[in-house]
Amino acid sequence: MTNGILGTITAISFAISATLWASEDEYDYIETPVATQVADLLDDDRDGVINARDLCPDTPKGAEISNDGCANLIQEQEELALRVLFAHDSYEINPAFSDQIQTMADFLEKYKSASIQIQGHTSKVGPESYNFRLSEQRANAVQDELLYFGIAPERVSIIGFGESRLEDEGDDEVAHATNRRVTATVVGLNERVVEEWNIFSVIEK
Repeated sequence: MTNGILGTITAISFAISATLWASEDEYDYIETPVATQVADLLDDDRDGVINARDLCPDTPKGAEISNDGCANLIQEQEELALRVLFAHDSYEINPAFSDQIQTMADFLEKYKSASIQIQGHTSKVGPESYNFRLSEQRANAVQDELLYFGIAPERVSIIGFGESRLEDEGDDEVAHATNRRVTATVVGLNERVVEEWNIFSVIEK
């Protein structure tokens, strides 16, 4: 009898405690807030800098970038000289120089932004006015060769100096042969992007 009463009291106490516990946990339902996105956090060129502060929106993939989202570039420079010698009173190109002219054409093909100025010269033998015209003819002959190898005409110019810029001031045959020349120097510039790993990089397996 005593055990039955104790069991009943215990059950009632448990029910009351549960009711009190439940009432303490009750609260009004609050709707989940909707975030308002004010800033543009997109990164269209996937360089790690968001569009809103990216000053270079077309960054090459995998490039090392500045804080403004611009690629860091290394400028590379290469130089090639051309020197063609001529016989006395002639503007005919000796076949021995054809490979050198083709090499220059290949160089210009590699550096498509480069142009070339072909400079013609003569020795001091003969009238000055005649030598000036001969120096232009020599420059023209080399220009024709470059055009033959596929270089666009607008990238090539010529100038004749006649005997005004002698390389050797002597008056012997060696000096004259040295001065009968066409010269040109071309500088090719190339920009290379510095690469680095970023969160969008894919490691090849």
